[in-house]
Amino acid sequence: MAAEAEKTGLFFGSFNPVHVGHMIIANFMATRAGLKEVWLVVSPQNPLKLKRSLARDYDRLHLVRLAIGDNLRLKASDIEFTLPKPSYTIDTLVYLKEKYPSRDFVLIMGGDNLATLHKWKNYEILLRDYEIYVYQRPGHELGQLAEHPNVRSFDTPQMHISASYIRTCIRDGYSVQYLVPDAVYEYLEKSGLYKD
Repeated sequence: MAAEAEKTGLFFGSFNPVHVGHMIIANFMATRAGLKEVWLVVSPQNPLKLKRSLARDYDRLHLVRLAIGDNLRLKASDIEFTLPKPSYTIDTLVYLKEKYPSRDFVLIMGGDNLATLHKWKNYEILLRDYEIYVYQRPGHELGQLAEHPNVRSFDTPQMHISASYIRTCIRDGYSVQYLVPDAVYEYLEKSGLYKD
């Protein structure tokens, strides 16, 4: 009998910038959801997001690496940087499965994303071929797909922190200490990223 593939969680995001809320969810999934690793997949420019509000891809990737530090269960991934734009989740998953055939990839997403999953490219294939681990978001219903056999819902600790709030604080000259991991805070202070 073949050994069961190790499950790797894929947590996609702009991480603009990464904050403690992201890290709490990633660590929860890595340590309490039966996953071997969680990859924080930094998404390149989303056509639906304003370019001016988005830091450069490699700046955001660097911040994620700083946030992870020496945690061996978490990994920063730039896999989508080299794929055709716009990047669709299904295309990224197909590419990853070819590159890492021994891994089982699991999607990690917020309940708000699950509720709109039916609008995603090839969402039926996503649901058929991949497990989806959902973290609840306050004020968001999971929708009809919550009952799908490949969807698992987790009661993760929640923080009402958003990257846009952090960017606004930085722009307005307020401290974001404790809202982001220490190494990220130190880098933001030195680099001036998001100040203009």
